[in-house]
Amino acid sequence: MTTQHGAKAPSPRHSTGPGTSDQRRPIASYEKYSEAERAVDYLSDNGFPVERVAIIGSDVKLVEQVVGRLNYGGAALRGAGSGALTGLLIGWLFGVFNWFTPLLAAFTLAVYGLVFGAVIGAVFGLVTHALQGGRRDFASVRAMTPTRYEVVADEEVAGDAKNLLAKMTGDV
Repeated sequence: MTTQHGAKAPSPRHSTGPGTSDQRRPIASYEKYSEAERAVDYLSDNGFPVERVAIIGSDVKLVEQVVGRLNYGGAALRGAGSGALTGLLIGWLFGVFNWFTPLLAAFTLAVYGLVFGAVIGAVFGLVTHALQGGRRDFASVRAMTPTRYEVVADEEVAGDAKNLLAKMTGDV
């Protein structure tokens, strides 16, 4: 996705208020985001003023995908990884501000920070896992996903957009 120089994101407009001048009307509804995106792309390809169109995801649900079992070894490894990254960054930052030998100091402190951060992170990961007492013995990733996508357009151009989308074929 690219933006033009000087362009700024428009503020969201909703058609819920009866006294608002920026009324929007649904012109199409899709189950997948890619279908809604394809419809807006079709409008754009046919010269429609797409800055007057929005894609709105609704009926949001939380999906938590379990990615694996979490045991003491995994907790220590995850803690060591996050601690090592944090320690590396902090060590490097301290090394950069050493005025006498900045390159050597930055490298040395970054390595010390990586090792120290990994050890502290592993200990912290083990302690945290032990304190949970077996309540959450799995690792997961959470995501919010809409179940439906509506393409809406400003009231003044909604009819034109709906007519143009009616001409769209399945192989566009």
